[in-house]
Amino acid sequence: MTIAESTPEKVPEARGVFTPELLDRCISCGFCLPACPTYALTGVETSSPRGRINLMRALETGVLPDDDPTVSEEASFCLGCRACEPVCPAGVQYGELLEEWRDHLWNGRRRPFKVRPLLWAVNSPRRVRSMGIVRRHAGRGSEAPGPVNLMLGCFERVLYPRVSRAARELAAELAAPSAQGCCGALHAHNGELARGKQLAKELGEALPGTIVATSGGCAAHLAGVLGSDRVKEFSQWLFARDGAAAATPADGRPRIGLQDSCHLRNGLGVWREPRELIARVGEYVELPSAAVCCGGAGSYAIVRPKDSARVLDQHLDEIADADLDVIAVVNAGCYRQLQQGVKRRKLRTRVVHLAELLAGEK
Repeated sequence: MTIAESTPEKVPEARGVFTPELLDRCISCGFCLPACPTYALTGVETSSPRGRINLMRALETGVLPDDDPTVSEEASFCLGCRACEPVCPAGVQYGELLEEWRDHLWNGRRRPFKVRPLLWAVNSPRRVRSMGIVRRHAGRGSEAPGPVNLMLGCFERVLYPRVSRAARELAAELAAPSAQGCCGALHAHNGELARGKQLAKELGEALPGTIVATSGGCAAHLAGVLGSDRVKEFSQWLFARDGAAAATPADGRPRIGLQDSCHLRNGLGVWREPRELIARVGEYVELPSAAVCCGGAGSYAIVRPKDSARVLDQHLDEIADADLDVIAVVNAGCYRQLQQGVKRRKLRTRVVHLAELLAGEK
C-alpha cells in the first residue's frame, strides 16, 4: 500500500459563510425544480434551488471562489420567491440561505449598482419619512402608536399612498404613527442581513403591540425577526377580525384575480385570506399562475429587468385570457410590476391593492 493510498482524504474546511444546519438540510431530491420560476425559464439545473445550494456548498468549502462567474450570476438570477420551501420534504429554509449568500457576496463594490441608492434611501428613518412628506398617506401628522399599528412601508407611502389610507378606512382602530422607518426587508434581501434585522427591531420598538403590514414581503421579514405573534399581514389580520362572510351572487359583479405575494404565501403561509376577502366583493377568478412569482421580487425588476419581464409575461397572458376586470395585489413590488406590465400590454384590467379594492366597496 502506498502512502497516498493510506492517507485519508482531507475534508474541505468550512468557511463559515452559511449556517451549517441550513446548508446540510438539503437532500438533493429535486422536488424544488418544478416550483422554481427561473428553472422553468431555463431548464438549467444550476438555475434551480438544488443547483444553487450545490453552488453554496462549493463556495462554503472553497471549491469555488467568491468571484466565480456562475456563483455571482446565480446569486443575482434567483428571484428569492421561496416557492421551493413549501414543496421541500426536508424543510430547507432556502430564503435564509439566499440572504446569507448575498450577505457574503454583495458587499462593497460587488453589490449591484442599482441596489445601492435604494438601500441608502431607506437606511435612515428620517429619509424614509421625508420621502412621503408630500404624499397623502395615512401617517401624515404625528399620530401616536396604539395597540394595533399600521406599518406604512417605505416606497409604498411614496408610490401608493392610497393603500394606507384605504386600510384605515376599513379599520379605523389602526394607528399610523409617522415616526417609523424601514422594516429592513430590502436590506436583508440585498446583502445587508445584519442591518435588515436591526431595522426590524427598531421598527418593533417604534410600533409597540401588533404591527399590521400591507406589504407581504415586509410582513414576512418582520415576522421572521419579531415573531408572527406580533406581526400580521393586512388580509390576514382583517380576515381574523371580521371572520368569514357569505359572498353575494356573481351575476354582474366584477371578475377579480389575485397575484399572491411570494413571501407572504411561501414564508408565512397566508393565501386563503385574500381570496376569501375578494370573494365578498366580486367574482373571484383563480389564475393558473397566481401563486407563482410575478417577477417583481423586491429589487429584482430593477436589477434584472429583462429576466423580470420574462417571468411576468406568463401572468399577463393569463390576465388577458381571463378577461379580468381587476387584478388585486397584496405587495407593493407586485403592484408596480403588474401595473407596468398591464400598461405595456394595454390591457383593460385594473391593478389595485386589496385594501383599495375593499375600501372601494365599503
